[in-house]
Amino acid sequence: MIGCIIAIIVFNIVAFKLNKRLTTNQVVHIWTFTIAFQCIFDFMLEFKYYGYWYFDKGADWIGILPHTVLISPVNMMFLNGYPFEHGMRKKIVYIVVWTLGALVYETITLLPEPWGYFHYGWWRLWHAALVDPVLFFMLLKYYKWICKLERQACQ
Repeated sequence: MIGCIIAIIVFNIVAFKLNKRLTTNQVVHIWTFTIAFQCIFDFMLEFKYYGYWYFDKGADWIGILPHTVLISPVNMMFLNGYPFEHGMRKKIVYIVVWTLGALVYETITLLPEPWGYFHYGWWRLWHAALVDPVLFFMLLKYYKWICKLERQACQ
């Protein structure tokens, strides 16, 4: 629990203090997308297939925290630093570095309580290593779509 609360506070402070790219509208879209996508994804993996879970197996009130206010600021930080104007190689390296960071963080969350709060069922770190880059790519596509919609709305 302590690890989750510290992460939420640190991630949110860093995300909002360092944000130089995202508009308020984009932040709202990213938060909404992240919460909806994570809830759908975790609903299946966490509650139907018991691949992993936060805190305790099954639905509980404290599990709302990582589903709502933990990942959205991470996505803000990812998008804020993404090298949109650079070549493919730099973009791939960026996603690889962020994936490695996510894997390190996931490993820390597996520590015993009070620091850890994430638990594996059949899910393993290598699953995250395969899925995380795809999730980052999906986030990028969503962000680009939101930017396109904003440009069209301003014409």
